[in-house]
Amino acid sequence: MEQERGWDPQVKKYFLRIVRSFSWGLLWMMTGVMLGLYYKLGYLNRKPVIYPILFYAGMLITLVILIRYLYRVWSERTHSGENG
Repeated sequence: MEQERGWDPQVKKYFLRIVRSFSWGLLWMMTGVMLGLYYKLGYLNRKPVIYPILFYAGMLITLVILIRYLYRVWSERTHSGENG
């Protein structure tokens, strides 16, 4: 297989994992900050109690999904030539 501009294919896959992991984590954090602070869903000021409860439950559920995704991405074996 021809190398693409001096990049080893395995190194490229590894860096793509890093970038995707960082991007999804940053997206999750920015979404939480925007909803919690900008739209004030994390506060109890003059609104029903259900909004903060739903916000924190949603953030917890999506955190579990994100951790599960990251675990799967980083635990898979993608080395060429290896079985298992």
